Amino acid sequence: MRRPTVNSSSRMPTAELRARPLALSDLDAILAIDAAASGQPRRRYLERRLAQAQRFPELHAQFAVEADGAPAGFVLGRVLEGEFGRTEPGLRLEVIGVRADARGHGAGRALARALEDEARKRGVRELRTTALWTQHAMLQFLDASGWRLARNQVLDCALGEGELGTSREAAVSSPNDERGGDANDYSAPMANDFEALARDLAEIRALRAGDLEGIARIDRRLTGVDRASYLRHATDEALGESGIRVSLAAMVDGALAGFVMARVDAGDFGRTATVAILDTVGVDPLHKGQGIGRALLSQLFVNLVALRVERVETVVDVRELGLLAFFVHAGFGPADRLAFAKHLG
Repeated sequence: MRRPTVNSSSRMPTAELRARPLALSDLDAILAIDAAASGQPRRRYLERRLAQAQRFPELHAQFAVEADGAPAGFVLGRVLEGEFGRTEPGLRLEVIGVRADARGHGAGRALARALEDEARKRGVRELRTTALWTQHAMLQFLDASGWRLARNQVLDCALGEGELGTSREAAVSSPNDERGGDANDYSAPMANDFEALARDLAEIRALRAGDLEGIARIDRRLTGVDRASYLRHATDEALGESGIRVSLAAMVDGALAGFVMARVDAGDFGRTATVAILDTVGVDPLHKGQGIGRALLSQLFVNLVALRVERVETVVDVRELGLLAFFVHAGFGPADRLAFAKHLG
């Protein structure tokens, strides 16, 4: 995510700015604003985001700030419903951009207010975002707008040929199925062959619409609550996304034993490089200790390497020690991004 630097020489008064919902007809204008801010065009990403908002309006909050009848800036937000077990809704600030001649005159603040007002209307009490620690202008904007560091850790994993992650990663090995313990224990002394791991432990295939019932069953066993609405939205969006579909299901004896929801994108939070975003992963507690979670990540990484994706990213609550350990064992480490949150009154 990128916020343009202030240009004090522009002459647009704040009174001329008016926030309104973003429309498909604004695409060319926001493409120009975004390209000027990010340094390269991201047409595919922005087209997809606007199209997704048309298909799932309840999951998106998108606004433009208008001056003299033309967009002077825009903001994209996405509702968070249940990523990695969260039970309270949130709103993710994905992209914010301001036209050069509108910088320094309150356009960014107007967009932020529009997003916050929409969040309150939807009963959302928390905004979330991430930013590179080197994006100093963005960090200053977040600080001035009342954002604070969140209790989340942004993790990433660099993909390379023939390996699950980077040199940070421990050897990938299949667990001893006769030994009890945590489902994320992969310390059995076997060969480092993650393609065989993904192939042998379970049938790993692309996620399908018919998997929703099994996903909901697993999620209830993991969380103890019914999050059918979130799971339906997440599954629909994963399958309806016009980009590359990479979400996976793990089948054991013909039944769903686990799933991973991920997407390949370039655009969220100001990214200009293609990155795989891992949104959520779940494994049936009945298959604890069988390595299903690792098998899902293994096949996901195999597929991403074939797609020439170089990095996977996810966000984890620092209190989720088991989940953190799972990702660390899979080769993830701290990313160069910081997680921020803003609580709304």
